[in-house]
Parts: sequence; structure tokens; C-alpha cells
Amino acid sequence: MNHILYVKNAAQVVTMKGSKEPRAGQSMKDLGLIEHGSVVVKDGIIAFVGTDQEAMDYLKNDKKEDIKTIDASGKLVTPGLIDPHTHLVYAGSRENELEMRLKGATYIEIHKQGGGILSTMAETRKASEETLFDQSAERLDKFIKHGVTTVEAKSGYGLNVKDELKQLHVAKQLNERHPVDVVSTFMGAHAVPVEFKEDPEGYIDLLIKELLPRVAKDKLAEFCDVFCEDGVFTLEQSERILNAGIEYGLKPKIHADEIEAFGGAELAAKLEAVSADHLLKASDQGIQDMANKKVIATLLPGTAFFLMTTPARARRMIDSGMAVALATDCNPGSSPTESLLLVMNLACLTMGMTPEEVITACTINAAHAIDKADTIGSLEVGKQADLVLFDAKNYQILQYNYGVNLVQTVIKKGQVLVQEGRMLDNYQSIH
Repeated sequence: MNHILYVKNAAQVVTMKGSKEPRAGQSMKDLGLIEHGSVVVKDGIIAFVGTDQEAMDYLKNDKKEDIKTIDASGKLVTPGLIDPHTHLVYAGSRENELEMRLKGATYIEIHKQGGGILSTMAETRKASEETLFDQSAERLDKFIKHGVTTVEAKSGYGLNVKDELKQLHVAKQLNERHPVDVVSTFMGAHAVPVEFKEDPEGYIDLLIKELLPRVAKDKLAEFCDVFCEDGVFTLEQSERILNAGIEYGLKPKIHADEIEAFGGAELAAKLEAVSADHLLKASDQGIQDMANKKVIATLLPGTAFFLMTTPARARRMIDSGMAVALATDCNPGSSPTESLLLVMNLACLTMGMTPEEVITACTINAAHAIDKADTIGSLEVGKQADLVLFDAKNYQILQYNYGVNLVQTVIKKGQVLVQEGRMLDNYQSIH
């Protein structure tokens, strides 16, 4: 017997239908909007999307007792939100660094004093897998209550063989045991650990010759990422690491041009990376190169906001024909938040993106940024039934009513997991 879920008579349904490729430039404004729309789900898969009258016609031959109905009157329905850039698995906290920055210290200065990534590295190395799992699962609970049904999770706080693998094992367990889907990225090239301070090339050899083979053999990640920045990894080192990842079957991503214009965007285009992220200081040439090579720009306005710096030039990127995604960059130092909704607000208020562009960036484009657009990111027949019902009569209210969680209901793979903003206790059976 089919298990049917009927989400009926929403004020608006954002479908994002027809996005075989990331939506770039002006196409980011196309939401595939249906007024007074409905979605029918069968056995966790979307079976129908259309107007409520069309849905009633579609369902007329199904037995009423087989159908669970959710009345979405006055609500906005969207695909489940997707966060394509997080550092989900870590231990410790760095609230002291906010005060340091308020007193004038820069991100790189804190890093050189042993803070930043290296501070979290020390705490993550000390933590057990069980501790990391429990803390990260709590973060995922917050994500899903904010409408996020899929996240990308990077390693990069272990910075040795044992603890990088530990982070990736935890991410894999989270994907298996928590309702939020977790897509893993290997980012051993997040920083040079203290034990290799005088021998960064020795650490790169460790990454390429020891860690990458283990990650690939155990299928612990789908992507390889590197922090390409002055004082971290050079362009040449970054290219070498990413090419090694490609040889092991890991798709390239890159932290690019966050602190200064360093050529990271140009490198992303050269390697035809899936995405380049941050891009606060990306050059005009780098932006154009990425647009030409269809590299997705994953922008992190919450990070710029928290670090009190100028955000990425989203308008320049979109107007250049680039596809833009948005993400929280959830991490303990530069963006300690699980609210993609706040990031969506900031994308409008600090980067000039329109409400339509923001929703596109957090659904179908975010799905493309983690290479999952064939199953998630839009409400289309045959796709995984990940939906969010917002207490909003139209999509503009999501960005107008800023800093507020308007999520009412979250549906993951056809199961209701959040209702009236509260997480239900049936989620263990999702995977």
C-alpha cells in the first residue's frame, strides 16, 4: 500500500522546477511559483505538484483512508533548504575571539596567536567520536528546525590522519543516523598544524600520500576542499592538493579570496571546481572566469557579518551570469550559527540579492553545489520529498520578517519531522 501525504492548498508553492543546471544570472529569479498549490507524496517521493484542483483530480481514485492530509492554507511551501558549506563536526567554542576582534584583532592575527582553526583543532583532537557525534547531532537538530534538510560537512579540524578520519567517520554516522542528510567534504588542507609549522610541504605530503588514499578507499567524502589564502595554502599548493583529490575521485571545491584577492577564483575556474566559496575579495577577472566555466559561487554573508567585514559582491556575480548559492559556514569561530534563514536575510540586506534569488540560492543552486540536484533542491515528480511549510503567505515575507524563524512544518523523505516549530521524536526511522 502506498503511504500518501497530501500537502494541500498552500498560498504559494515554490517548485524550482526545470533546473537541470544551476540557475545563473537572471534565471535565479524564476521560482516556478504556483498559487494555491498542492504537493502529493507517495512513499517518500514526490508524485504530484500542481494547483489544488489538479491535485484533487489526481487523487480521486485513491482511498481516503490511505491519505494523510496537511492543510497548508495561508502557508508558503518550498523545497527543503540546503546548506552547502558547513564545518559541522567539531568540539569546543571560541566565544573569546569575538571580544578579541572587537578590540581590533584580525582573523589572521588570531590565527597566528594559536587561536582560530588551530584552537578548534586542539579541542577536536581531544574529543571522542561519541562526543563529536552528540555535539554535532545537536547542531543538526537546530538546522532542521530552521528548515534545512541537507547539509554539507567539512573535515579540517583534525589536521592529522587519526583525527581527520575521526571527523569524517562522525559525519558518516550522522548521515546514517540523523534525519538531515549529510554530504561529506575532506578538508585536511584547512590549515597547517603546529607540528608542521616549519615544514608545510611535509604536511601536504601527508595529505596527498596518506590521508587522501584512506579517505577515498573508505568512501568517506565526495569532495576535496582547500583554504587557498595568503598565510595558509598558496595557489600552487592548493592546485596540487585539489588535483590529487581529483585523481582519487574527489570533486574539487575551494575556499577562495576570503581575506584578499589571491587568485582563488581564477584557480577554481581553471580546475572547473564544483564551487568556490567565500569570494569576498574575488577579482573582476576571477568572477568572469568562474561564470564562463560555470563554477558556482557559494557565498557566506553570515561570516562577513560576524567578522564585521565587507561581504562578497553578489550583485556583480549574478549580473555577470554566475550561479550563486548561499550557506551558513557554520563553525565555532567565524560563523557560529545554524540559521540559514538569517543568512538569507543577510544576503538581501548586505549583498543586495532579491528574495527570489535568495530562495534559488538555498534550494536548487545549493543542491547543485553539492552535486545532488538530481534528487533534491526542487519540488518535482520523482524527487525526494523534502519540504518546508513556512508561516508566511508569500515568499517575500521570508526576507521581510528578518531574524525570525517562520518554519512551521518540515517534511523529510515524506515524514513530518518538525511541527509547529517543534521537533517530533519519530526521526530515528528516516534513514
